[in-house]
Amino acid sequence: MNLSERINADMKEAMKAGDKLKLETLRMMRAAVIEFEKNGSGNAMEAADELKIVSNAAKKRKDAIEMYDKHGRTESADKERAELEIINGYMPAMMSDDDVRAELRSIIEQQGLTSPSDVGKVMGAAMKTLKGKVDGTAVQRLAKELLGAS
Repeated sequence: MNLSERINADMKEAMKAGDKLKLETLRMMRAAVIEFEKNGSGNAMEAADELKIVSNAAKKRKDAIEMYDKHGRTESADKERAELEIINGYMPAMMSDDDVRAELRSIIEQQGLTSPSDVGKVMGAAMKTLKGKVDGTAVQRLAKELLGAS
């Protein structure tokens, strides 16, 4: 089942259950899928495209939460958190820190990197292979840890 089909099925369930927040969030995601499909490229949606759509939706919510918290608008921030929780249900399973460390160690060994100033090189290589499987901030934190940067 692709992302569009899954969203449509979940929208039907949300309508039947009367879950307005979930329905609203799914409609927003469906609009993003439709926008992608109608962008004129004629390409079929691939898993990477689906991941990008879901990741963008999650990032928008995270940014909004940060902004609302900064300005003391807890009610709005809570709504965004609830939407983010729904969106996260469409994200692929993330790698554990131990798995990411192992992958980073492999990259560091392959490229012969040792200096804390090599974090950027590790990040570049890691994000190519781990894209969508782990958050970039976690990769950066673990790369700094492995290279002894603070």
